[in-house]
Amino acid sequence: MDGDTPQPSEIKLHQKSRVLEISFADGSRFELSYELLRVYSPSAEVRGHGPGQEVLQVGKRDVAITALEPSGSYAVTPAFSDGHSTGIYSWDYLYWLGQNRDSLWQQYLERLEKAGASREPGPAPFEPRPKSK
Repeated sequence: MDGDTPQPSEIKLHQKSRVLEISFADGSRFELSYELLRVYSPSAEVRGHGPGQEVLQVGKRDVAITALEPSGSYAVTPAFSDGHSTGIYSWDYLYWLGQNRDSLWQQYLERLEKAGASREPGPAPFEPRPKSK
């Protein structure tokens, strides 16, 4: 953990509005949508294993957090309604997400548009089966 990042003093999940509210010891308070947390998961499944390997997350508008577990004294691990549960969100990362929420959200929307993808949940893209001989 970065020595400059304050410790969280409170974390609340608001299921109806799908927002994680986190307050820090320095008085900072952030509201992070579940969708933002999901699409910016620090997991390798989302971030890849290096630059350029990021996987654009689509159809996550209605994602929920079904559980939030502590990970040591430095992080939490949310379980999302789409089955994703491998991201460990450190206090540093949550603070950074809070500080950069608006620009990150805009970048996400731009990436979706460029990819011709949507935030709306829907069926997985259809992949035709190979024809049998």
